[in-house]
This record gives sequence, structure tokens and C-alpha cells, in this order.
Amino acid sequence: MDDKGKKVLDYLQGICSKREYCRSDVLRKAIDRLDGDRSGAEELVDSLVKDRFVDDFRYACAYAREKSFVSGWGPHKVSTMLLSKQIDRQTIQDALSDIDAERASAKLSKVLEVKWKSLVGDPQAKYKLLRFALSRGYDYSQVRPLVDAMCGAE
Repeated sequence: MDDKGKKVLDYLQGICSKREYCRSDVLRKAIDRLDGDRSGAEELVDSLVKDRFVDDFRYACAYAREKSFVSGWGPHKVSTMLLSKQIDRQTIQDALSDIDAERASAKLSKVLEVKWKSLVGDPQAKYKLLRFALSRGYDYSQVRPLVDAMCGAE
């Protein structure tokens, strides 16, 4: 490994020790730092994975927890975003299974209540609330009863 490669490896180890990154994000950063040298970047990323600086499962779990409980995203949106980061489906399923269903349901209720307050008096409120929840990545079967309860069954 040349001098530039060592500097880039030190940089990548530094950023990976501060927060979680997935393999594809680190690879992109490495390619940028190495001026487009993909094979050198892949070698550096493999080293980071071997030394456990980068772990896609650990990243997926942290991402799923944060997006579910802080941002109020549902499992479909979390899954789609993790797939866009080139994380395999089994890893995503394992990460999503770690999420506390009751806590996620409570977050959905809270998110819907906040949105409901902005829609009071709107004749299309029920449909807007449904679309909003579905766009957040929740299942229709999970959303519909909550929306019906808020809007009154029609």
C-alpha cells in the first residue's frame, strides 16, 4: 500500500470509528479520496470490513432503529432505503426484526396525531392521512384502523 492509500485508510478508519457506515458509503468515499481507483478502494474497504470498522448488519440495525423511532419511518421505507445502499435483503430482514413492534406502533400513532392536527377541517383529511402514513412506509393493514379511529369510521 502506498502513502496515499495509508492516508486514505487512516481517514476512513477515523470516520468509521465515529459513526456507522455501510460498505457502499465507505467505498464511495474511498473512491473519491483515491481519485477513482476502484480496485484500490475495494482493497481498503475489505481491510475495514476485516478489522470490523465496517459492518453492514450493524449499520442496518442502527439505521433501522434511528429511522423507525426518531424519524417515524415504517418498515417498507426503511427496507427500500437500505436496499438503495446495496445491503442484502436477509441483513435488512434481520435488522427490521430487531425493532420493537409496540414502540414502532406507538411512534406511528404519534406521527399520525401530529399530521392529523394539520388536517383538521379538510374534507380530504382521511385520505391525506392514509397517503401520508403509506408514504412513511407503513402497511395499509396497520394504518387503516388508526386512521379510521382518528377520523371516525366512514
